Amino acid sequence: MTGGTGRPAPRFGIFPVPDAEAPERVVEQVMLADRLGLDLAGIQDHPYQRRHLDAWTLLSYLGGRTDRIRLFPAVANLPLRSPALLAKAAASLDRLTGGRVELGLGAGAFWDAIAAWDGPRRSPRESVDALMEAIQVIRRVWAAERGIRFEGEHYRLAGAHGGPPPAHDIGIWLGAYGPRMLRLVGSAADGWFPSVPRLPLEDVPARQAIVDEGARRAGRDPAAIVRIANLNGAIVDGEVTGWLHGPVDHWVAELTRVLGELRFDAAVLWHDHEDTLGQTERFATEVVPRVRAALGR
Repeated sequence: MTGGTGRPAPRFGIFPVPDAEAPERVVEQVMLADRLGLDLAGIQDHPYQRRHLDAWTLLSYLGGRTDRIRLFPAVANLPLRSPALLAKAAASLDRLTGGRVELGLGAGAFWDAIAAWDGPRRSPRESVDALMEAIQVIRRVWAAERGIRFEGEHYRLAGAHGGPPPAHDIGIWLGAYGPRMLRLVGSAADGWFPSVPRLPLEDVPARQAIVDEGARRAGRDPAAIVRIANLNGAIVDGEVTGWLHGPVDHWVAELTRVLGELRFDAAVLWHDHEDTLGQTERFATEVVPRVRAALGR
């Protein structure tokens, strides 16, 4: 679906905390987002975090409790998850949900915690190299190749049989900030998923340009790369106390900028307010319709 600008209609979603102490609240939030017509639900994947539910178990459960919302790990912790098995898990859930799964991938962080769980401790260069290899492995598994042989520095397959293929072409969305990772988004992935303003707004145009450059050098259309902004804030009436901490008018103005001037295609809400369901409902019913109208697409 596109609007008068020729760009796709914007998508909106949520980024719930997979709180193991309140699992029913997480499920209720995603089910509410599904009923209210939001498009995306991204689940954090920090396997070493004792307060978190396992991301893939939660995503699988949510797949059976929702009807239309698209689900993705945001982002999958690659150092602790085999790319071949990750590909199989994503494809399986995609088939079970009728094509409602995307795959967010991260090169890794919190290396002490990863090492404590018997994962590798990688340098920045090694982590990007491993991610590049993982993308190749994942795509070959999804292609259902037989007898896959892959000899990488970090991953190896010795005659593995791929499959099943997913129900639709799953997008690989990278959580990326550095130049090399951003070029990888453009050259080999399908989407970019940064957290804003962890990435300051004034830095976004330069980062977008690097993604575009990576795509062009690989012979790809930069417009085919999906850009999803993970936004932290709270919808509260009264004065604006910070970026995305204020009333609906403030949110509409800022999201219109993010999805227009800053060239993002989707916005995912990571709220820092105790009223989880109220924030989700206000976002879906008060903010999203006005942003769509303002963008005209």
